[in-house]
Amino acid sequence: MTTETEIPRDHGLDHSLALLREGYVFIRNRCRKLQTDIFQTRLLAQNVICMTGPEAAELFYDEERFVRKGAAPKRVQKTLFGQNGVQGLDGARHRHRKQMFMKLMSPERLQVIVDLTKKQWLETSKKWMQRDQVVLFDEVQEMLCQIACEWAGISITGQEVKNRANDLGKMVDAFGAIGPRHWQGRIARVRSEQWAGQIIEHVRKGEMNPPESSAAYTMAWYRESNGRILDTQIAAVELLNILRPIVAIATYITFGAHALHEHPECMDNLQSGKGDVRPFVQEVRRYYPFTPFVGARVRREFAWKQCPFTRGTLVLLDVYGTHHDPRLWDRPDEFRPDRFHHWAGGLFDFIPQGGGDRDHGHRCAGEWLTLKVMEASLDFLANQITYHVPVQDLSINLSRIPTLPASRLIISNVRQRNN
Repeated sequence: MTTETEIPRDHGLDHSLALLREGYVFIRNRCRKLQTDIFQTRLLAQNVICMTGPEAAELFYDEERFVRKGAAPKRVQKTLFGQNGVQGLDGARHRHRKQMFMKLMSPERLQVIVDLTKKQWLETSKKWMQRDQVVLFDEVQEMLCQIACEWAGISITGQEVKNRANDLGKMVDAFGAIGPRHWQGRIARVRSEQWAGQIIEHVRKGEMNPPESSAAYTMAWYRESNGRILDTQIAAVELLNILRPIVAIATYITFGAHALHEHPECMDNLQSGKGDVRPFVQEVRRYYPFTPFVGARVRREFAWKQCPFTRGTLVLLDVYGTHHDPRLWDRPDEFRPDRFHHWAGGLFDFIPQGGGDRDHGHRCAGEWLTLKVMEASLDFLANQITYHVPVQDLSINLSRIPTLPASRLIISNVRQRNN
């Protein structure tokens, strides 16, 4: 009979303030201190198990042992995810709803968004040429909102693009925040759901006629496995679950521009044709801080490596720490795209958008879309325009979740490249 072992504990009454102070490295710091890949702590007055590494990731994405329902705190549902969306579903309901998203990720639809991305970069960069300088993150966030809406079958122009981009961005920025950032995210969520709900109703009433292959049409007419059409509020949440992540790619693109500046040899490789953009994009997703961790709850009691897991316990999987684990990655705190040139990879060691099976599990349905948009965008930055990066604060604060370069990356003197 196997004897259970007590999970190492991070002693103290509550470590919520420590999480706010340490941010992305909270779990990694304790794993190193306790010399373990799993430990117990207390966050927001509840017992929590934290894990890191590919074995932990494989366990975490086992739907027989974990559920997503009730895992995300209300404050995250009220800002980032919304309520009753696909992220909080399990089992057959999740698989059925997930197929609605996968339908939108066909090669044909991915090519459409790539074409829109290239077109929008060209149009937007021409405007930048008339300005002294631009804040790249803000501009790309607005650009991606335009792209996302057009791809989703939603007509949006002028000031409304800026307003919607701002709200979608605030929803992302509220993740891990307290105080004003959190409340701005909640208000933005309410406004965005009202707007998305109106779109759903307009489509259902025939007042809008988006293409049948678009997200707006798909969300409006999707039926659950019981044959019922989605409630308007849930359809609105799911429509935002398409738009918001596309807008959030602005963070990755800004980090990519940061890498091109900090590592000019990468820019040279992309411009000379010696370097493939895909390894560069993958290294941006590995190296830079985006998702700190993800959560689930224990479905039923079990033991893993003799460590007991009690039903209902919240478990956090360390994404950032897994991507900077020296046991998995050679010199993990160095930016080295060449590591992805011949990377075979598994389903659980590289998890920027979840682990496991993409078609049926909780790996993000939009991962390939993210890659395609990043590749088109960073290739454009490297090969279609020139620009100057003036002196600014490019530091990245790992205690802030989510984080960005402090200046949000300012560029100036934008010009078309003469190839």
